[in-house]
Amino acid sequence: MVGTGLIGGSIGLALRGRGWHVTGCDRDPVRAQQALARGALDAVGEPEGAEVTFVATPVGAVAAQAAAALKGQGVVTDVGSVKASIVSAVDHPRFVGGHPMAGSEQEGVEGADASLFSGSVWVLTPVAGTDAHAHALVRSVVSSLGAEVVELAPARHDELVAVVSHVPHLVAAALMALAAGRAEEHGVVLRLAAGGFRDMTRVASGDPGMWPDVCAENAPAIVELLGELEVALARVRATVAAGDREGLLALLAEARAARRSLPVGAHDVADLAELRVPVTDRPGVLAEITTLATELGVNIASVEIVHSSEGDAGVVILVVRSELVGRLGDALATRGYHPTGRHLV
Repeated sequence: MVGTGLIGGSIGLALRGRGWHVTGCDRDPVRAQQALARGALDAVGEPEGAEVTFVATPVGAVAAQAAAALKGQGVVTDVGSVKASIVSAVDHPRFVGGHPMAGSEQEGVEGADASLFSGSVWVLTPVAGTDAHAHALVRSVVSSLGAEVVELAPARHDELVAVVSHVPHLVAAALMALAAGRAEEHGVVLRLAAGGFRDMTRVASGDPGMWPDVCAENAPAIVELLGELEVALARVRATVAAGDREGLLALLAEARAARRSLPVGAHDVADLAELRVPVTDRPGVLAEITTLATELGVNIASVEIVHSSEGDAGVVILVVRSELVGRLGDALATRGYHPTGRHLV
């Protein structure tokens, strides 16, 4: 393991939990010792002779660290959120580019979690010259951590991640800066920032240190998408300014339909249904619903809580297999809830 922060530490914990012997190092020796004390490593040191090495450093340092690890005989992968530049720079049969789509508002090895990757998507970006054994080994190890493996060409990965990760993070940061600026004039602004605003800007609470490298390495895709976002926002602005009620409703309905169709976990969306349960914001309400589901033998593929921007109400959104949605919905109704269900497709 090269790099023992949040992601590297979480990988170490998960691997050790599955019987691997994990040796790791960090550019900060104190951090490596913290990882050892945290249980993310068996030993501190260079991963010489490792069967597989994970490079979990900032994006700008991945290529050099991967090249150093490839001087041995083992397989090397990384966790960087930009792939094209890294895969091009390393260009070795035993290197398999990777990117776990998982994270946390926590920072450092103190926030490491062995279950961080369970149910998440882990992208691999093998290329024509990638060794088949290296590819298979990395895929097997990553899958063993509970992740769903998705494979993309490096450039395609960067285009898509700009859409779902890089630009949303920058937008969240811009919204927070806007709110903070208004708060200097009106102290009540951030006190009103609840519900949707908190959900939309949650990612802005992450570690800012990684983002300059990410934006530098994926600048073309990010800049292009920001341009498209500017055009889209201009259309929204024009629609609102014109008082175009029908146009606004159409835009919001389209966005709502797209949001509800987002895939969940590794399941086939055609086999899943969504159950929306209006609730009051009180302690234990989510546990009550999920415990009932367990008692009924209904596995919940995904759960989301949408808070109202006003009052103490909200909606718990459960995604379950289609054939079980009626069973859970009926049971919730007998408990006084008023759920509604629909198929995802």
